[in-house]
Amino acid sequence: MSGKFPVLFNDRLASTKLASRVFWFSCIALLQFSSASWAQLSPRYSDADGDLVADLPADPDTWRDPTILIFAYTPVEDPALYSQVWDEFIDHLSGMTGKEVRFFPVQSNAAQLEAMRAGRLHVAGFNTGSTPVAVNCTGFVPFTLMAAEDGSFGYQMEIITYPGSGIESAEDLAGRQLAFTSPTSNSGFKAPSTLLDSEFGLQPDRDFSTTFSGSHDNSILGVVNGDYEAAAVANEVLHRMEARGVVSEDRYNTIYTSLTFPTTAYGLANTLTPELQETIKQAFFTFDWEGTALQEEFSEAGMAQFLPINYLEHWQVIRTIDEANNTVYNCD
Repeated sequence: MSGKFPVLFNDRLASTKLASRVFWFSCIALLQFSSASWAQLSPRYSDADGDLVADLPADPDTWRDPTILIFAYTPVEDPALYSQVWDEFIDHLSGMTGKEVRFFPVQSNAAQLEAMRAGRLHVAGFNTGSTPVAVNCTGFVPFTLMAAEDGSFGYQMEIITYPGSGIESAEDLAGRQLAFTSPTSNSGFKAPSTLLDSEFGLQPDRDFSTTFSGSHDNSILGVVNGDYEAAAVANEVLHRMEARGVVSEDRYNTIYTSLTFPTTAYGLANTLTPELQETIKQAFFTFDWEGTALQEEFSEAGMAQFLPINYLEHWQVIRTIDEANNTVYNCD
């Protein structure tokens, strides 16, 4: 594969038009069909316990204990801002592990996936839709996500438009334009593609035109500024942008809201030593949110703690959406 990172392929959208729109993505990614199961781990990894994630390698000589830990959060419009949001957590992680921890401001889902696969990224938060790709193809082991004090968590996919667009309902998207974020995004691509087809008989690039913005932030700003007629976005991002005063409720209308999905999955590379993995996990679960920039940023969404999760259970709905989309991965 010459170092290029393979991503999902959706046979419903396999067209020259789609390929041209994701050309930027293909610089480090390759859209490719595979006959392998959509939930199957790359042959590079083993799964003896059947939890669908990569086991720790059997050979201790392949375990890693890096001097510097690299941490990355899912791509956002302003990575520098999120570096500051995570400062206190990074200090806590550094204190727990005794290692220097650096924030890696990734610019795209593909870059984050490739960094994890290549061993340059050790701890990360992958967005909901990218998590299955990361698990299957990079050895990512998710173990936590953000939750409210009562243990509740999740977000919805919303399709938004700007006031006066003439789009009042999902059915009105026929003959119009809908912006997606990236092919690996759950709420920004996979979920809306599936739901619009199953509920309204609307298929991308057949019943409405599409474009890819690169991120939820870009999609939201594109709608409120009139660059996109409508966009499918994660409402947790929308709420955070409202809390920062970047957008206001009067600048957009919601025409569709989905059921609840799990949020960003936080986890680590499967090749880290068992001791380091355990310490990293404890760093998440012992972090005190009170008065931190992390609390300020995510309080609008009600987040107040890191909750233990497992991929087998909590990502079942996302794997079901992938299966409905005939999504498969070629990780070789």
